[in-house]
Amino acid sequence: MARQRFAILAVCTANICRSPMIEILLRAELAVGEFEVASAGVQGWDRAPMDGMAAMELMRLGHTPGSFRSHAIDNYLIESSDLILTATKWHRSEVLSMSPRALRRTFTLMEFAALVEKVDGADPRALVAEASRQRSLAPAKVDIGDPFRRSPEVHRETADQIDVAVRTVSSRLNSLVAIA
Repeated sequence: MARQRFAILAVCTANICRSPMIEILLRAELAVGEFEVASAGVQGWDRAPMDGMAAMELMRLGHTPGSFRSHAIDNYLIESSDLILTATKWHRSEVLSMSPRALRRTFTLMEFAALVEKVDGADPRALVAEASRQRSLAPAKVDIGDPFRRSPEVHRETADQIDVAVRTVSSRLNSLVAIA
């Protein structure tokens, strides 16, 4: 019997800087065929291209935005995701205001990256469940600042912060699907 893919949704404000970067980096790092990755914005612009500065940082990291276009978040995206990774606590609150049932599956990227180094699970869904139970182990500072219309240095810092967190999360999730 084929396993159901594990669906991850990345969320930020307009879905043109942080969440597309999270989406594209996760897609590049995660085991092919095991995961589905999408992104959206809580105040999403519909069908806008990725911000040029964010796209340049993505290219610096060895990836391309390709034909990326932004999407506004909706209940379908939330309900069909096994894990929702937001850029900030405010984005997490916005997701939960739309779907309170998503609480146990919704984390900031930095929060989840910290938790996956402290908790265990037999598979990705079990890891998410345990991370939810152990949420108090996460650091207090878990927001990724918005680089939109800011300096190249801010964009670089944001991209590097996302890259490190995505590698941590991807490595842990990949290790759980490699066993099965």
